[in-house]
Amino acid sequence: MPASRFNGNTEYGVGIGLRIPHYRHIFEQKPVVDWFEIISENYMLGGGRPMAVLDRLLEQYRVVQHGVSMYFGNPERPNRDHLKKLKTLCKRTNTPWLSDHLCWGSVNGRYSHDLLPMPYTWDAVKKTAAKIREVQDYCERPVAVENLSSYVEFHISEMTEWEFLSEVVEAADCGILLDVNNIYVSSVNHAFDPMDYLNNVPHHRVAQIHIAGHTKHPTHILDTHDHPVIQPVWNIYAEAIKLCGPTATLLEWDDKIPSFDEVHAEALKATQFLPKTHAKVRAA
Repeated sequence: MPASRFNGNTEYGVGIGLRIPHYRHIFEQKPVVDWFEIISENYMLGGGRPMAVLDRLLEQYRVVQHGVSMYFGNPERPNRDHLKKLKTLCKRTNTPWLSDHLCWGSVNGRYSHDLLPMPYTWDAVKKTAAKIREVQDYCERPVAVENLSSYVEFHISEMTEWEFLSEVVEAADCGILLDVNNIYVSSVNHAFDPMDYLNNVPHHRVAQIHIAGHTKHPTHILDTHDHPVIQPVWNIYAEAIKLCGPTATLLEWDDKIPSFDEVHAEALKATQFLPKTHAKVRAA
């Protein structure tokens, strides 16, 4: 597959999310990690301990920014003050790309602080793509939008989720953060074949992949990021690597967080699915 500005970062290998319980281990032990993903909003205050931690991290590690509050599906335009702070942080971290979720989360300035699924309509494609373009142009970084895990669907939808994702990223000329755990969760909750999703998105636009664990309930699955990755999700990941080529991969573990070594070991399981020329088996 020819490299594009979205899938060209093949040297990034496997990273993990930076989490507070691991700070001490990281700075004292200096484990070999390909890169860390940070939540952008945690480092946009301009000072204090978070920025001191980030600057110390940047002395040794590569960092990629991931957002949780851009809400590309909101009716309002992106908040200009938020974009200014985001762009300043981009310059500080030198992140090669930005990511956030294909969702909405606020109305008239009132925030739900949740990632809410969108109706898959042509009108939503047009408006969402325009906002992604604005963020991409302003921040001067490629943007990758992440597919959600979802638990409800809109009757007014005019296409499948994977068709909607594909139309949005083509219209916005942006990348995809492909969360294979979210594909699996939604496929169980909404009874579709996850391979139909995976096979029908533009693989050349996949800039990053997320893997994670989830919680199974009798009637549905919740995307909780508090368990190891299960085999069906690894199976989707393996197929994604075949289709997309070597892709920067990030393990999410956000609740009931175990030791750094355990999280790192779980992340490194991804290397068995990467081509041997790209796999970097590392020890914590």
